[in-house]
Amino acid sequence: MSKTILTLTVNPAVDRIVTVDRLVFEDRAYILSTTETAGGRGINAARVLTSLGATVIAIAPSGGEGGREFEEQLRADSFGKEIVKIRKNIRTNLTISDRQGLSIKLNEKGDAISPPELNRILKAVEKHLPDASWLMLCGSLPPGVDSHFFAKLIKLAAKHNVQTLLDTDGDALLYGVEAEPTIVKPNQSEAERLLNRALITRSNSIDAVTHIKAMGPNYAVLSLGSRGVVAASSEEVLEVVPPRVEALSPIGAGDAAAAAIVWAMDRGESFGDALRWGVSAGTASSMLPGISLATLDQIKEIYPQTQLTRVS
Repeated sequence: MSKTILTLTVNPAVDRIVTVDRLVFEDRAYILSTTETAGGRGINAARVLTSLGATVIAIAPSGGEGGREFEEQLRADSFGKEIVKIRKNIRTNLTISDRQGLSIKLNEKGDAISPPELNRILKAVEKHLPDASWLMLCGSLPPGVDSHFFAKLIKLAAKHNVQTLLDTDGDALLYGVEAEPTIVKPNQSEAERLLNRALITRSNSIDAVTHIKAMGPNYAVLSLGSRGVVAASSEEVLEVVPPRVEALSPIGAGDAAAAAIVWAMDRGESFGDALRWGVSAGTASSMLPGISLATLDQIKEIYPQTQLTRVS
């Protein structure tokens, strides 16, 4: 029996996506559509993993009126869920995007989670680790949560021989990287904050990913949006460039990429091929409106058009 891939979203949200005709500074935009969905990086990753045929359990806290709506929206998803009840309301995030691919993200920070509630989240993860092959630690930590929380989970997963992907920001990323996860996958802004420097040129990105790899993880993957990824393993630095496409919405593209990388690695594919699958999933998702995430067929269509180069 194949093992499960776990995703953890400590700070989930109800995602409200407003699509407008065009976003222009100091001019009105007309709303074309509004959709709501259960959101969070781990939830998005679980959706993509499920469409790729993986067995998934998404772990997330839920509380308050927002939590009721979040759980209601989740019913449409076929992956396994482990909901940890908390007292406070979960957050609502607003994304406004136009048909040219521009978007504005307005995220609530979320309410604090109490130490006993946080311990229940940790126990929920621990319960599933014996039957898991991967644990994906996705998104931000709510205010007041110890920045070492993901690092603690990475070490716990390692005791069960479970591989980890870390996709977060700020201090949680810094301490998480030092806990030696299997893969760390910051985007450009997150990597700039982690290293406290601007990444402007291609050589900046190559230096950055080599530096992040040296901080602890087995693999470092720097996500550069429409420019693909630069990634480092112990043996090499690789670059994967996607084909030029018409991007409609970048929302969830990074989550789709993370999911596809884990899916490919879980199937025993090489790191280079896993990166190609990741870039294909991110690119295919960016071509869809709102928060739509790519299916296996859509990802397979992009895959042959990606270019893998060995940088060093």
